[in-house]
Formats: sequence, structure tokens, C-alpha cells
Amino acid sequence: MTVRVVVADDQALVRTGFRMILAAGGVDVVAEAATGAEAVDAVRRTRPDVVLMDVRMPEVDGLEATRRILTGAAAAPRIIILTTFDLDQYVYAALAAGASGFLLKDVTPEHLVAAVRMVQDGDALLAPAITRRLVRRFARPDPHTVTVHRDLATLTPRETEVLRLLAGGLSNAELAGALHLSEATVKTHVARILAKLGLRDRVQAVVVAYETGLVSPGSPDD
Repeated sequence: MTVRVVVADDQALVRTGFRMILAAGGVDVVAEAATGAEAVDAVRRTRPDVVLMDVRMPEVDGLEATRRILTGAAAAPRIIILTTFDLDQYVYAALAAGASGFLLKDVTPEHLVAAVRMVQDGDALLAPAITRRLVRRFARPDPHTVTVHRDLATLTPRETEVLRLLAGGLSNAELAGALHLSEATVKTHVARILAKLGLRDRVQAVVVAYETGLVSPGSPDD
């Protein structure tokens, strides 16, 4: 199945380069955007599967564009944040808003194409260690988030344990080893956690775990 992508970046050379790389990898770039506002319009017009979103753009930045695209959308695209920094508070904010991961702009062509296909398939694009570092640096317990996610109480004890370990940066294989479960069982637990909490992917689950205080920076699980 062809993946349909919108590329949003204020540098024409970056957009052109990404378009060429994606086209060579069998990915269809259906629109380009130079501002966040253009990105929002392009998504509404073309209904892509994935958006490559630069953080810093004029008029409307990538963070606000991400919020506008994902807020209240029943079938929103997956959003990958593009950045020149590997740890950036704007990247964290975008992840909290629902982005599925981030890439550095110097990503290799092979990794770019693989990343687009990965998030289109529903996976989160963020190494567990990077997720942990980002959240530890920027997440703070938020009373509002605790209120919104009172449905943490709907998780079974096992699901709560899985979420806590997931927030510590463990991969599915590591979770399976720590809990003496099969990877298939772990995937089922993760899927149920996401469904119960109304989350898009495991990146958002990590954010919620920290912002609700289930896990805190410096805790034994972290």
C-alpha cells in the first residue's frame, strides 16, 4: 500500500530533498508546506497518512500545527517531528500533543523511508532511551492531566505494571523478559493500555505515566 505524506518545512531545499528520497522509496508526497498554517490546510485537503513536520516555521509553528491537526480529529495522520536538535522542549511538547515521534533532519534516506512506513503502520518512532531522556527532562506532574486520566484506575494491576516499566524505557522484548511473559502477551497489554487511556501510541503512554505521577524522574523504575 502506498503511503501518502505531507512534508512541512520552511526550507525549500529540505522539502525537495525529502520529496526525492521518499519518492525513490515508493512513498507518495501529496503536498508540501512552508508554514504551519499551510501544513494544516494541506492535511485537510489531501488527508495524508503521515506528516513530516518541522518544529520552527513562520506564522504558525510545527507545535501549534500539530495540535490543530490532531485535536478532535477522528482519523488524523501520524505526525513525525523534524528537528535539528536531539533533545528539544518543543519536541517534547509536540509528543505530548500527540506526535508519534521525531527525526533529526540529517536522517539517512533509508531511515527516513523506514520511519514513515513504521509510523504509518501504527508504531511510535522514538527509541525508548530517547523517550525516557525527553520525558525526564521536561515532564512535570500536572494536576489537570491527573484529572483527565483518572481512567488510570481502569487498568488492571498487570497493565499498571506494564505501563510503569514501559515509561522506564523498556522495549517489548525487555518487558517480556522482566515480566516473564511472551512478547505477544506484552503487545496485547500495551494495546489494552492505549485503548483504555485513549492514547495514540506508546510515546503518549510514557508522557501520561510521568505527568500523572505514576512514574517520576529518579524513581526506581526510571
